[in-house]
Amino acid sequence: MNTIFADRMKLTRKSFIREILKVTEQPEIISFAGGLPNPGLFPVEAIAAASAKVLSAEGKNVLQYSSTEGYLPLREFIAERYHRKSGLEIEPDEILITNGSQQSLDLIGKVFLNKGDKVIIEQPGYLGAIQAFSIFEPEFRSVTLFDDGIDTALLESVLNEGTAKLFYTVPTFQNPSGITYSREKRNALSNILKKHNVVCVEDNAYGELRFAGEELPTIRSFSDETILMGSFSKIIAPGLRMGWICAGKEIMNKLLVAKQAADLHSNYLSQRIIYQYLQDNDIDEHILNIKDAYGKRRDLMVKMMDEHFPDEIEYTQPEGGMFIWVTLPEGISSIDLFDLAVKENVAFVPGSPFYTEDRIGDNTFRLNFSNSDFEQIEEGIKKLAGCLERLTANR
Repeated sequence: MNTIFADRMKLTRKSFIREILKVTEQPEIISFAGGLPNPGLFPVEAIAAASAKVLSAEGKNVLQYSSTEGYLPLREFIAERYHRKSGLEIEPDEILITNGSQQSLDLIGKVFLNKGDKVIIEQPGYLGAIQAFSIFEPEFRSVTLFDDGIDTALLESVLNEGTAKLFYTVPTFQNPSGITYSREKRNALSNILKKHNVVCVEDNAYGELRFAGEELPTIRSFSDETILMGSFSKIIAPGLRMGWICAGKEIMNKLLVAKQAADLHSNYLSQRIIYQYLQDNDIDEHILNIKDAYGKRRDLMVKMMDEHFPDEIEYTQPEGGMFIWVTLPEGISSIDLFDLAVKENVAFVPGSPFYTEDRIGDNTFRLNFSNSDFEQIEEGIKKLAGCLERLTANR
């Protein structure tokens, strides 16, 4: 059978996280592995009420095919919210509703990438983007992240070596590191990309989840040429599979063609339910509840790590989002740690899949704090600390 599959499938790996999540399905496992919102915060009753209202009032219409662009009132809501929250001037016809951010990445790859085109990605970078773009057989170039964002000097050096099509970034509460770019880095990045005529793809899936520090402008604020991605997964519910792309009209016209070829349009019923929910409920109040819950979980996880992890272990302290990035001393493998931790019924994601180069990141791993209760965080970090002590003692 191998001879009949497309060559691209040889280069595209299974999602490492999805494979790990199979391990965590056992109820006794304390999982810090998935990038999962906390289901206890899903607005179940409000979504049920919105669903009933939509189906009762317009059942025949909402079960029919719809437009590729997406439900206009929903796109108008997104555009108005960008203006109110971030001062961005985005028109509804510059917004395309997608089946989650993952489809946004797929459509962007289809529109821009030929085999061998260069794509620049953060190191470490979002695994879902690496997998989505890999289908199109690009050449990845990775650029190191500092505490305040991308290494702009290295980025400039990479671009001086040869042109690139795309730069993909999660500049606010980055997945997997939790790092947030400073205002200065956002501006500098925008200027570099404009100078080299590289399209910036700004994934802002976690931007609403700030529970500490100051709000920062999007990269799109510095350049209208930036493609901006958003999602309802982290602020309402991921099971509805609704995201969006904001792009200028020339790019949007190409995205619409790719979207039509892929699935005609995104789930229309989900669009209508989300819009009804947004009309009937205060989304800002709901987000405040999420931020409060996640902030308390992050604080507890960091506190437990401060108290129980060996001093030589380094980790980020994000101001929002869902993840903490841990760096072990050189020579300590996060895969070895994972094997020990699973025997103690604790799971996380080893770091190497977040790198595009082989044999890099073996001493790093990602922890998710959003989807655990306080007791699980306390017990899980203590067990993980015990595994770390055993590993470091055996060096």
